[in-house]
Amino acid sequence: MTGIVGRVREVFRGDRRVDPDVLVYRLEAVRRLLEVVDGLLPDTELVAAHTLVERAGTRLALSRDHTVVALAGATGSGKSSLFNTLARMDLSPVGVRRPTTGVTHACVWGPLDGGSRLLDWIGVLPRHRFVRESVLDGDSESGLHGLILLDLPDFDSVQRTHRLEVDRLLGLVDLVVWVVDPQKYADKVVHTGYLREFHRHRDVTLVVLNQADRLPEAELPRVLADLRRLLDADGLPGVPLLTTTAVDPNGVVGLRNALERTVFERQAALRRLDGDVDAVVAGLGGLIGQPGPVVGADDPAVVSLERALAGAAGVSAVADAVEQAYRHRGAAATGWPLVRGWRRLRPDPLRRLHLPGPAGEVDQPAESLVAATSVPDPTAAQRSALGLAVRVLADRASAGLPAAWPTAVTGAARSRLGDLPDALDRAVAGTDLGMDRRPIWWRLVGGLQWLVTLAALAGLGWLAVEYALRALGLPALDNPTVGEVPLPSLLLLGGLLAGLLVAALTRPVVRWAARRARRRAEQRLTEAVAAVGEEYVLAPVHAVLASYADARELLQAAARR
Repeated sequence: MTGIVGRVREVFRGDRRVDPDVLVYRLEAVRRLLEVVDGLLPDTELVAAHTLVERAGTRLALSRDHTVVALAGATGSGKSSLFNTLARMDLSPVGVRRPTTGVTHACVWGPLDGGSRLLDWIGVLPRHRFVRESVLDGDSESGLHGLILLDLPDFDSVQRTHRLEVDRLLGLVDLVVWVVDPQKYADKVVHTGYLREFHRHRDVTLVVLNQADRLPEAELPRVLADLRRLLDADGLPGVPLLTTTAVDPNGVVGLRNALERTVFERQAALRRLDGDVDAVVAGLGGLIGQPGPVVGADDPAVVSLERALAGAAGVSAVADAVEQAYRHRGAAATGWPLVRGWRRLRPDPLRRLHLPGPAGEVDQPAESLVAATSVPDPTAAQRSALGLAVRVLADRASAGLPAAWPTAVTGAARSRLGDLPDALDRAVAGTDLGMDRRPIWWRLVGGLQWLVTLAALAGLGWLAVEYALRALGLPALDNPTVGEVPLPSLLLLGGLLAGLLVAALTRPVVRWAARRARRRAEQRLTEAVAAVGEEYVLAPVHAVLASYADARELLQAAARR
C-alpha cells in the first residue's frame, strides 16, 4: 500500500502546478479567437470552444476553496459503497437492483456555505447534498476540508437520462475517479466511451480497482497489470491506479490520501481547465493550420479580376469613345471655321454615354452624373468572365487553408457582387478622362484657321466690291498685285488653300493625340475599376485572411503553457 501511495504523490506532486495567470491568458486567447472567427466557421465546429469559455469563466468565478471530485463507474462497480465508505456515512443508496444510483449525491467536507453556489451550478439538488463536518470525528476529516465528492449515476444505465447526466457532469467536475471492478474492468464501454476521451486530462484522472478483496491474492497483480495495459492503450500512461475495498475502511486509505493531496494543492480545477484548453486547441488545430496564402496586387488572379472588371465596366467602349470624342473635338477646334457649325450638329461620342462633353458639358446635373451612365451593359460572356475571375481569386486566396475556410473566403469574395454594377458605373462616371481642357495647340491652330479664313473673307469682299463697281459702271479699283496675281484673289485663294492645308496637316496630329488620350483614359479607368475590385472583392477576402491569421496567432497563444 505504501508503494501505491507513493505513486499517487508522485503524480500529484507540486512541480506540476498550473499557473492561474497563464490559464486565464490561454482562456482569453480562446475567447478572442471565437470573436475573430464568428460568422466565418460553422457553429458546430466551435461548440467545444464556446462551452469551455462559458464553463471556465463560471468555474473560476465560483469557489476556489472547493475541489469537486466525481466517482464514476458502471453498474455493479461498487462506487456508491465506496462513496459511503469515504464519507463514513450511509448517504448514497446501495442495493441489489441495478442500476441503483439514479441521481447524483454530493458530500461536502466542511461548511456548505462556500460550495452551495458551486453545487447549484453543477446541478445537485439540495436534498441530495450532505455535509461532513470535520468536528464530528475530532480532526480526522480535516485533510478533506474543501472536498465535494459526487456519486454519479451509472454511465452504462439502461436509463438514457442517467447517461446524459453523467456526460454533463463529467464536463463540470475537477477530478474524476473511475471505479471499475474485477469482473468488468476491461469493458469496452468504459475504455472507448469514457477513459479514452480523458487522455488530455491525465492530471485529473484516477482509476480505482474496487472490490479487490474478491480476487485471490495471486490474481491481483495480474489484473492490475492488464488494467494498466488497457490504460496505456487508452492514452492514459502514468495515471494513478489504486485498489480499494469498500467493506473495509482501511481499504480506501490510498484513495483517501490521494484526495487529501488533491484538496491540499487546490490545483484540480486549474488542471481540469488546463486540460480542457488543450482539448479545444487540439480540436481547433484542424481548422486553423498552416499560414494562409498572400494575394498581392501583381498576382495573376488579381490581374485577371481587374481585366474582367474592366470588361464588365465597359472600359474599352469608354476608351473608344474618348478617342472618337478627341478626334471630334480636335477637328472642330482646328478645322475650317466655316464648317465648324456643321460638325457641332454631330453628337459628341462621350455625351452619348452621359459622360462629360466638350469643356465639361453634360446632359444632366452634376449631382446625378455619378449615378448612371449609358455605357453598354456587360454581355453574358463578360458577366461569366467576371464570375469566373472572382471564383479563381477565391480559390487562389484559400489555397492550402483548412476545411471551412475556403467557403468563408468564397463567400467573402462574392458578398458584394450585387453592388458591383452600380459601383463600376459610378467609378467610370467619376473618372477624370482628361477631356475637360482644350489643349493649347488647339487654340493656336484654331487662331491660325481664323486668320486665314479672315484673309479669304477679306479677299472675297474685295472682289465683291470690285464686281459691284464694275456693274454700276464706276471706275475700277487699282488693285495691288503680288507678282502677277492681284492681291484680292491671292487673299481669297490663299486663305482657302491655307485653311485646307492646315486642316490636312493637323488631322494626323489629332489622330495621334486621340490615341494618346485613349491610352490615358483607359489607364485611369482601369485604375478606377481596380479600386472598385479592391473595395468590393479583395477587401472582404483580405478581411477573412486577416481573421485567419489572427485566429492562428491566438490559437498559438492558447497552446502556450
